[in-house]
Amino acid sequence: MKFKYHLLFLLFACAIYACQNAPSKETAKAEKPVEKTAKKDASKPSTEGSEGVRMIPIETPAGTYNVWTKKVGSHPTVKVLLLHGGPAMTTEYMECFGDYLPKEGYEMYYYHQLGSYLSDQPDNDDLWTIGRFVEEVEQVRKALGLTKDNCYVIGNSWGGMLGMQYALKYQDNIKALVVSNMQGSFPDYAAYNAKLRSKMRPSLIDSLKFYEDKEDYANPDYLNLVVEEYYRKHICRMKPFPDGFQRAMDHVNGHIYELMQGPSEFVPGGRLAQWDIMDELKNIHIPTLMIGAAHDTMDPKAMEKMAGLVQHGRYLHCPDGSHLAMWDDQAHYFPGVLKFIEDVDDGTF
Repeated sequence: MKFKYHLLFLLFACAIYACQNAPSKETAKAEKPVEKTAKKDASKPSTEGSEGVRMIPIETPAGTYNVWTKKVGSHPTVKVLLLHGGPAMTTEYMECFGDYLPKEGYEMYYYHQLGSYLSDQPDNDDLWTIGRFVEEVEQVRKALGLTKDNCYVIGNSWGGMLGMQYALKYQDNIKALVVSNMQGSFPDYAAYNAKLRSKMRPSLIDSLKFYEDKEDYANPDYLNLVVEEYYRKHICRMKPFPDGFQRAMDHVNGHIYELMQGPSEFVPGGRLAQWDIMDELKNIHIPTLMIGAAHDTMDPKAMEKMAGLVQHGRYLHCPDGSHLAMWDDQAHYFPGVLKFIEDVDDGTF
């Protein structure tokens, strides 16, 4: 099955479809989605443009490749490295960090992991493993001159998974870690996701199953149901979707995503299917902020529990947020992130 039939990659196309077509009968019955608007301000730092861009060579078992990074601002003690989700999405959907961190004078780095849009995209499936990505992050850190005295790693979704896995091996090389909207167990995440689906109206579940049993994921009626009934409630509760998020969805590397994550949110699997580090979180000793959201595809209670499992943890709850709480609950998300950075930086955490 080609990835274009898989739900996450189709979100961008689905959003367009949803705006251009009348809703199905199931959708017409649905609760009116939360509507929050996102406006693009060209004057704020984003992933677009060439200023601050640097291609960094990465050594891999298959050879040397280049990954894209972009520096915004300069600060002696706070340098933030962003790890995007996916796998194989882009930090385009994280460009809202540019609305907040630079205002505090902090130094920030957008970074497309190997295989993602602006970085090299080698055709070698042996490269797409957690361990290989961890080594990549370490090489990027070194190349950017980030150290244990100034480096803050912020990872969302898969980026949060990667951040935790990186910390378990290289935490002595960074100052602090932020895990945004990612549980410490893929099986637990899959179970919570199934729980969210089970709460849908029986008639809606039947409608979804009708198409899924036929693997008819590209059917317009199915796509409309998925976007309006699930993604707008649990992935991003803004309408229309933020520009950066739409660009990231348009640029996702579907092959890598499917290989590692599985065919869709409703059919998770792939190479990450058995990933579980809950028993290892006790070994993370650097200051760590865990972020959960009330409407997320990840269990916020699990995120709160994880904050208690690491040695020096804090939990940030976003009551109005979803999986992309950095967009749909900025009123709670960014004050919490900035307070964490401030406390770590001044030694009061």
